[in-house]
Amino acid sequence: MASELKVDNLSEKTTNAGVQMGSSLGFVSKTTTQMNAMSGMAAGDTVYNSTEGTLYVYNGTSWNAMSGNTFSFTLQYLLIAGGGAGGHQHGGGGGAGGYRNSYASENTGGGASTESTITVTAGVNYTVTIGAGGAGVVGGGSSEFGSDGNEGSNSVISGDGTTITSTGGGSGGQWNSHTGSNGGSGGGGATHNAAGGSGTTGQGYAGGAGSNVSSHFAGGGGGAGAVGVTGVQNKAGNGGVGVTSSITGSAVARAGGGGGGVYTGGGGNSSWQGLGGTGGGGNGGINNGGQNVHTSATSGTANTGGGGGGTGTYHSGATTGSGGSGVCIFRYPSGQNITIGAGLTGSSVTVGTEKVTTITAGSGTVSW
Repeated sequence: MASELKVDNLSEKTTNAGVQMGSSLGFVSKTTTQMNAMSGMAAGDTVYNSTEGTLYVYNGTSWNAMSGNTFSFTLQYLLIAGGGAGGHQHGGGGGAGGYRNSYASENTGGGASTESTITVTAGVNYTVTIGAGGAGVVGGGSSEFGSDGNEGSNSVISGDGTTITSTGGGSGGQWNSHTGSNGGSGGGGATHNAAGGSGTTGQGYAGGAGSNVSSHFAGGGGGAGAVGVTGVQNKAGNGGVGVTSSITGSAVARAGGGGGGVYTGGGGNSSWQGLGGTGGGGNGGINNGGQNVHTSATSGTANTGGGGGGTGTYHSGATTGSGGSGVCIFRYPSGQNITIGAGLTGSSVTVGTEKVTTITAGSGTVSW
């Protein structure tokens, strides 16, 4: 009697078993959720995990990856720190928050070239922190009371061995020769010839100095795109301009410095105040010869990292301009889906073949 040789028809094997020769490379394709829901497997069964882009083999107890996640993509970002507050008592303008940009061929802050992009692996968490703007300070009603502004806070992207930090903007100095503080961009110097603070290389520029004339004209805060202007007779310094980016699909200027404050002791007009730099910088205040005659300083615009304006007076209750909060903007292929964790405020839109996610506040994790 002739022997019989039986050959299994592999297409008849249950799809719960791993090997399926009907596909081009011989393996069933399953998402991680589908794979973990399978039953009836034997040791050695193999599937292609489409979530992670790698083969998984069942060892009789559990599924085990044959390599790390093979899916990665290029992430472009714009990261801006919180802007610094202006100084009190005819004080300097606040410096803009540090500006770091890896989008297209655009410049980053301080005139530097585009930074390197991030290579992201799917499923890896990145921690994002949005820096707050420096809080404005309130006058005490006496020429001896007041203070420098407060510095802005850093914005940070960190994960998978990468850490990118944008430095908070420097604060404006207060009256009586207080210098601006250093930061992403430096704060403006107060009157009496005070120097502006330094900016951080690759993030922003220095603040302008205060005037050395008898009236009080403070320097403007530095911006991501230019130094703050020095105060001169009859004109407080304007804030340095910011930098324009099209990462969101539209050209938007951000990270302008705050304008310097001015006190004349009599006379003058509103044109003497320092104006905020293009990109969210606040205007400086002006006092034309009396504690009760003044124009208030204004704050930097939220989510631009703009510096706040310095005050023109020590009038009780007069407040310097606060720095604008920072922002983090991601741009990446439209096929990727981001998860924004608790603690962060953000939203996403599609621009052509890419997605843009803008995170405006908080600290937490994101992943794709």
